Amino acid sequence: MTTVKRSNPIIALLLLILCLLGIDALAESNRLKSVTPDYRLTFPLDYGAHDDFRIEWWYITGWLETADKKPLGFQVTFFRYATDLNHDNPSRFAAKYLIIGHLALSDPAVGRIKHTERTVREGFDLAYAKTGDTNVKLDDWTLVRQSDGSYVVDLRDDDFGLQFTLQPTQKPLLQDQNGFSRKGPKPEQASYYYSEPHLQVSGTVFRNGKPMNVTGRAWLDHEWSTAYLDPEADGWDWVGANLDDGSALMAFQIRAKQGGKVWSYAALRDASGNMTLFDSDQVEFTPVRTWQSPHTEAVYPVEMRIRTGDVEWHLMPLLDDQELDARQSTATVYWEGAVTLTRNKQSAGRGYLELTGYTKPLAL
Repeated sequence: MTTVKRSNPIIALLLLILCLLGIDALAESNRLKSVTPDYRLTFPLDYGAHDDFRIEWWYITGWLETADKKPLGFQVTFFRYATDLNHDNPSRFAAKYLIIGHLALSDPAVGRIKHTERTVREGFDLAYAKTGDTNVKLDDWTLVRQSDGSYVVDLRDDDFGLQFTLQPTQKPLLQDQNGFSRKGPKPEQASYYYSEPHLQVSGTVFRNGKPMNVTGRAWLDHEWSTAYLDPEADGWDWVGANLDDGSALMAFQIRAKQGGKVWSYAALRDASGNMTLFDSDQVEFTPVRTWQSPHTEAVYPVEMRIRTGDVEWHLMPLLDDQELDARQSTATVYWEGAVTLTRNKQSAGRGYLELTGYTKPLAL
């Protein structure tokens, strides 16, 4: 079941225009900064928002277990988007930034994902992403980092939602070159990117308005950039996984429109903190089984093999129908799902797989 919190029609039109124009047409602002390899991430400052970059998101996914040992998957994402259309306008109503939120719950008992989305212009203390530390608000949806490093997440809709505390058990994982994450062959095709794997989750899931205690493990990504993907990019496949031995795996490939890939990368950090980085030619995604969405007719490779160096990972979905229709907020439809992993055919861990660019253009 999908529930949608309708966005303002003006905001929806703006998002569609931005999507059609593409990033290259919008990245020429003198006000916005570029991502460069000489910057060093500093905490807690970089836990917070970065208003001088085009796009930023805080993205949390994880596996939960109910009191009766039933599995659930969840996704929480907050986006901050700089429209760059009204920054000289003194009006408090000017849509200088948009705050977008996605909430999803993957429940095998239901048989498909439940999700909802919201979009609000920043301002009037109703929606914001604050600098200095993680503090994001969209109406009554909130994500706040506490002084002890834990995160408090509160997102509820009419018939489902969640209230969690997420406690770090490991230090942040700086992706790629100390947080400078390449996304293509050109130097400007990059983001600043860190992850917090193995977050310990405790709290409440609400289903049909009824509370249910849960525990689990989660993965947080925080990423910001001004550049767009390479114009030859057709979408990406990404996985972030908490492994059973305390290791953390992140891998992605950006697919090319003409087949093959524009870029790929992977990082594996063991429980002791030792990092292994894999270059583009060491990372390979191979579809094993596809699923066709009855909602959009898109075909997704929901079961996947990923090679990182000489190790092969096999990803299996918790359930097939984990397609998220976000046309009312980000003008996109994508597959975002809980998966289990095996390593060289041995059980290895749990994570989330994201698949974008598999749908044909769809109307709002």
